[in-house]
Amino acid sequence: MIDKLDEIDPNSVGAILYRPKDDVDRLLADFAQNIAQQGVRIGGIVQRHARSANGTHVMLAIDVATGQEISISQPLGSGATSCNLDTNGLAEAAAVVSKALRNKIDLLVVNKFAKQEAAGRGLRAEFVDAITRGVPVLTAVPKKCLADWRTFTAGVGTLLPCDRESLEQWWCEISTRRGRTFSPSCGYLGTMIPDRLMTTVRLSTTSSPKSPIGLFRRLRKQP
Repeated sequence: MIDKLDEIDPNSVGAILYRPKDDVDRLLADFAQNIAQQGVRIGGIVQRHARSANGTHVMLAIDVATGQEISISQPLGSGATSCNLDTNGLAEAAAVVSKALRNKIDLLVVNKFAKQEAAGRGLRAEFVDAITRGVPVLTAVPKKCLADWRTFTAGVGTLLPCDRESLEQWWCEISTRRGRTFSPSCGYLGTMIPDRLMTTVRLSTTSSPKSPIGLFRRLRKQP
């Protein structure tokens, strides 16, 4: 549980409640790109699911500020189609989140609060740090972990439906209170990324596959 919750703006913690059929990873990634293009200083990670050459399921954490890919899973063995969480990858993802908090961002996005966090592992400490600092946080919580999330936050925060309109309304309210403006009708890409890489209609078709643009575009195309 987080200390001094009575000093925290409860609306600054947004949690998307989702079910297995919901594509919450794509929703978060698209939203992060959208508001970053408008000058919002955003940091943290989103998640991408992929398949390796042998068909093994792979989970990647994507640094929303740089586009860096971090593998957070390891295969169970030859021929396996599922994976275990990689503690080294999780530690690297946690470092990305901590660095973002030191950069005084406007919004922290953390892909989810799930079983690892509920058990006291994963990115739980980074959630505590962000919330106690008063940094607006947006995450996703699977329905099966809702009780754990409520215990962790002592009921503080705003539960959001898994849809774009709800995220935009939540962020409009947060940004207005903090003296910022937000228009939901805009393109993609991020702050903390060089201007030469930021584009909507002038997007280069020869962008490096390691650039944030290329990584986010591939993320959006995942099934």
